[in-house]
Amino acid sequence: MKDLSKELFNPLSGEDFVQMFNQNYGTQETLQGYATKGTVKDIRGDFAIVDVGLKSEGRVSLKEFGASVPKVGDIIDVFIERYESREGTAVLSYTKARAEKAWKDLEKTVADGIDPMGTIIDVVRGGFTVDIDGVFAFMPSSQVDHRPVRDARSLIGMKDKFRVLKMDALRTNAIVSRRAIQSDSIAAAQKEAMKSIELGSVVEGIVKNITDYGVFVDLGGIDGLLHVTDLSWKRVNHPRELVHVGQKIKVKVIQFDPESHRISLGAKQLEEDPWDTASRAFNVGDTVTGKVSSLTDYGAFIDLGNNIEGLVHMSELSWTNKNIHPSKVLQNSQDINVVVLGIDQDKRRISLGYKQLQSNPWKQFAETHNVGDVVTGPIKNTTEFGLFVALTPELDGMVHISDLSWDKLDEEELKKFTRGQEVTAKILDINPEKERVTLGIKQMTESSENKTVSIKKGAVLRGTVSEVTPEELILNLPGDAKGVIRRTDLSREKDEQKTEKHHIGDTVEASVISIENNIVKLSIRALQVAMEKQAVKEYANQTDSGSVLGDILGAAIENSKK
Repeated sequence: MKDLSKELFNPLSGEDFVQMFNQNYGTQETLQGYATKGTVKDIRGDFAIVDVGLKSEGRVSLKEFGASVPKVGDIIDVFIERYESREGTAVLSYTKARAEKAWKDLEKTVADGIDPMGTIIDVVRGGFTVDIDGVFAFMPSSQVDHRPVRDARSLIGMKDKFRVLKMDALRTNAIVSRRAIQSDSIAAAQKEAMKSIELGSVVEGIVKNITDYGVFVDLGGIDGLLHVTDLSWKRVNHPRELVHVGQKIKVKVIQFDPESHRISLGAKQLEEDPWDTASRAFNVGDTVTGKVSSLTDYGAFIDLGNNIEGLVHMSELSWTNKNIHPSKVLQNSQDINVVVLGIDQDKRRISLGYKQLQSNPWKQFAETHNVGDVVTGPIKNTTEFGLFVALTPELDGMVHISDLSWDKLDEEELKKFTRGQEVTAKILDINPEKERVTLGIKQMTESSENKTVSIKKGAVLRGTVSEVTPEELILNLPGDAKGVIRRTDLSREKDEQKTEKHHIGDTVEASVISIENNIVKLSIRALQVAMEKQAVKEYANQTDSGSVLGDILGAAIENSKK
C-alpha cells in the first residue's frame, strides 16, 4: 500500500512556496489602495457585485452610483479599499475611484497649462466649493470676482473657468481662483483699449461707477476718471446731478499715462468755455435775471444761464442783517433779479447783490432825519463800547461810551443803562454808505467847562488834534485837559504809526493808559485791541441784533483808525 503520509507532509522547497504565494496573493497586495477596472457580475439588493480579478469578488453600494446604476456586464472604475470584509468579499468604492481619476486628470490639465472648467456648488465659510469634474476645490471669497459680490448664493450653479492656485496631493484638495481668469481677460482688454487712447482724443464710454469726487467711465476694457470739476463748466454739487450708471457719455482724454494706465477725462472740454465771453456778456452795475441754483451757509449761487453762476454773499442779501442765512431770504429754483457787483475773469467769479434792488433803509433814514435831531427808542443791546438804540424796526443807532456823560467817561456810567430802557439821544452823524447812525446822550445837555473831568485809566476819550510832531500828537480833551499819543501808540499796524497821517483839527478816540502831571497819555493801539476782543465776544453772544458786528467794527474800530 502506498504511503500517503510522505506525500501529505512532504515540505515544499523555497522556490515552490514563493511561486504559490504570488499566484494567490501577490496581485491582491499590488491592487489594494489603488483604482482599477472591474466588471459588474450581478446586482444583489443594494449592491453591485464586481469582479476585479481578485480571489473573491467585491461589492459596491448602489448609492454611490446615484441615478446611473450600472448593468450586468458593464466595466466600471472602482477603488480597492481592502481585500476582504467580514463577509469575505473585497471592499470596493466607485466614488473614490472617480475622485482619484478626477484628481489625476486635474493634475495633468494643470501640468499642461490649461485652466479647467468647474461649477460653483456651495457657499462655505470664507468662500465657495467648486466641483471640477469630481474634484471639490475651495475658492476664497477674495478670488471669486474682481468686483464686490453682494449676494454670494446667487453664484451657486455658475459654470466658468478657474485658475488652480495650489494642489495638495496628500490631502487631495485644491485652491482655485475665478478672479485670476478675469484679470487676464481685463489685462488683454486693457492692452487692446490702450491702442485707441491718445491725449486729446474724444472717446465714448459707459458710466461704470459714481463717487462724490467723480465718475469712472468704462472705455471698453479700461477705466478713466471723470472728475466732478470736469463734468461741467458750472458748479456741480454731486456727479449724480448730471449722469447715472450705465449711461453712454462722450469724453475727452485730458491726461494719459500709458505705464500706469491712468486716464483723466473731461466732459466740459467738449463745449466752449462760457467764461471766455463772460466779461462781454456782463458788466458791473447791470441788473440781470437768474435762478437760485444752490443755497449755502455763506451765500446763494445764482444760475445766470450759459453755464455761468454768480454768488450773492450773505452780506449782500439784507441791508440790516449781515449774518442772515440765505434760506431765510431765498428759495432753491427761485427766479430773482440781482445786480452785478464784480467780475473776476481769472478766478471765474461773478459777485452779485440782492439787497441793492431793495429799498435802502439807511438812505431812507438819512432823507428823513438830520444831524442834531432828537430821537427816542429802546436800548437793543449794551456793549463795552456803548449802547445800541432802536431807531426803526430795522435800524439801530450807536451811543459811544464817551457820549454818555460830559463828566464821567468810565464803565460806571454805562452800568446805569439796561436793555429795553427808553432813552433820548441826539443824532451826531448819519452815514448811509457805512450803514451807521451815531447818537449822543450827553449832547442833550450843555457842557460844563468849569467842571473837572474825572478820568480813569482805561477810559475812552475823544479829543481834537491841536499839534502834530514827528513823535507824538497833542490833543485837546473835554474839560480843558491835554492828551498825548506817542507815535508807537497810533496803531497796531506799523505802517499806520505815522503822525503825518493826522492833521490839526482831526477828531481822535483813544484809551487812557496813564496820567502824569495833568497830562493824559492815550493809546489808539490799546483801544483797537480792546475793541476787537469785545467785537468778537459780542458777535459770538449776539442772537437778535443783525447789525451788531457791523456796528461794532464800523463805529468803534473805524473811528479809532480815523
